[in-house]
Amino acid sequence: MSKTQAMVKQAPAMPDACAMPACRTVQCRPRVALLSNPRSTGNIAQLSRIRSYCADHPDLFHYEVEHVDQIGDALRSIARVRPKVLVINGGDGTVQATLTEIHNGGHFGDVPPPIAVLPSGKTNLIALDLGAHGDPISALERLVALAQGDLAEHLVARELIALRKDGSERPVIGMFLGGAGLADTMLYCRDKIYPLGLPNGVSHVITAIAVLARLTLGVKASFLPPRAASLQVSTGRDGSLTGRFSLLAVTTLDKLLLNGQLQMASGGGRLKLLAVEERPASVIRTVVAILLGKLGRKPLDGVHLEGADEISIEGERSNVILDGEMFSAETGKPIRLRPAHPLSFVRLAA
Repeated sequence: MSKTQAMVKQAPAMPDACAMPACRTVQCRPRVALLSNPRSTGNIAQLSRIRSYCADHPDLFHYEVEHVDQIGDALRSIARVRPKVLVINGGDGTVQATLTEIHNGGHFGDVPPPIAVLPSGKTNLIALDLGAHGDPISALERLVALAQGDLAEHLVARELIALRKDGSERPVIGMFLGGAGLADTMLYCRDKIYPLGLPNGVSHVITAIAVLARLTLGVKASFLPPRAASLQVSTGRDGSLTGRFSLLAVTTLDKLLLNGQLQMASGGGRLKLLAVEERPASVIRTVVAILLGKLGRKPLDGVHLEGADEISIEGERSNVILDGEMFSAETGKPIRLRPAHPLSFVRLAA
């Protein structure tokens, strides 16, 4: 164990060791627990600032993990200090691993603390949905200030996705799943564009141009994203969708990629399903609707948007990505998605 790990795992001192005036009359314990993944891309440059900030705030308990396998141990330690807020400092993959451990591990009993997410990863879809963007330190300062008072007006309930495959009893928990061409595009961006060292926004623009070039020109090349594999998506209610989809997304978030608001019709299920057929016109319609904030307000040709309480996905050579973790959907071995028990999150902006 490194010296840094030992420091962050150490439980906070009891009242007689606290320097804060308020601790002289009440038990001193951290109001905020911060779980950091130093390997998250955004943390490479920011972690030293975060460590310095934590050192100056005795009411903040900081625990670092070097791998997601250590998150269970981290939550067991965090549960002992009974924080008012649990803040996750990492990308969407770190958030997913933490939500999975909270759901399956039962470390906080029936009432986990509200969860907040710092904007520390590459895509930050979850942080963005909760109003956290910009400098992670500024977001952390805001959360520490909020924890001093009543959090009720800043709390929102978020439905979660439980993913199971091959009859697994232990589901993986997340908030955004990308499949079909979207999963291939995400992998293409992560494996071929991000290593160029460009800013995130530039990387995403280059990826979008590459996708549109393949769709509109029909070009096949190793430097472009591959064509989406055929798959079948069933909602258990209105039959199934079969074909090739440039974009397949299942989410509980209010916002999608490109910061677009997702408008769902009343009724339906708790999971939001968006499937866009692999046709240039359908993709362009979807992008325009997202940018204008009109997706879901009226039907679009080649665009399927609905709510469901159960979704299964299967096909040959078809990948899906749930908040950064990849799974393979195979023929006869479907991936099944259902709502999980909702959790309370801290929203920083309206």
